Amino acid sequence: MAVIFDTTLKPGKLELLASWLPSQPWYSGGAGGPELARAGGFRLDDPEGEVGIEFIVVTDSSGAEPTTYLVPLTYRGAPLEGAEHALVGTMEHGILGRRWAYDGCHDPVLVAQLLALVEGRAQAQDQDTSDVPDREITCSCPGGSAAPREFTAPAVDDREGTELPLSDGTALRLHRVPAPAPGDAPVLPPGATGHVAGAWQQPDGTRVRGLFAVLHPGAA
Repeated sequence: MAVIFDTTLKPGKLELLASWLPSQPWYSGGAGGPELARAGGFRLDDPEGEVGIEFIVVTDSSGAEPTTYLVPLTYRGAPLEGAEHALVGTMEHGILGRRWAYDGCHDPVLVAQLLALVEGRAQAQDQDTSDVPDREITCSCPGGSAAPREFTAPAVDDREGTELPLSDGTALRLHRVPAPAPGDAPVLPPGATGHVAGAWQQPDGTRVRGLFAVLHPGAA
């Protein structure tokens, strides 16, 4: 179970993301740098209890129109070997000390738990309260998989999201720029075999739902 501490972080998560987001291929904010507000998110538990796993949804108001971003993060007590390219930054935690924050799509602990979430083997947790499930996160993987799946290649970022190839020929795509679903009922794209959907708050206070991740046939 992830424990949520009531303490300080320096720099704060939004400060860290404001420095990192402009370097990502899917970022489309204004020239003056991100103007971020927290909009939602959820957590997953690390079975080993060592790595913090959080999916943060932020809204950036720096462009012509507000844009929402989904940022999966992992928090570690020591650097992750071989993941220098995925380091978002370091923070000083008021209780745990120095924490290394990584783009979680490039952290094997997060991607394994994300697949477990899609397949119904893990439960999304509230972003701010320990040991409280997040009931707004919905998942599906009809029929499951005939054999255990695992990720077979590094995550690939493009202008729309992040692709995570799987051993059975499918892939899990994260929607880095989630869009509100018409009528709050996310519709899977053709060919999709699973999903993760959730809710977030728009700048006007409206709460909307949309797809965070989709399981689909991989590239031939």
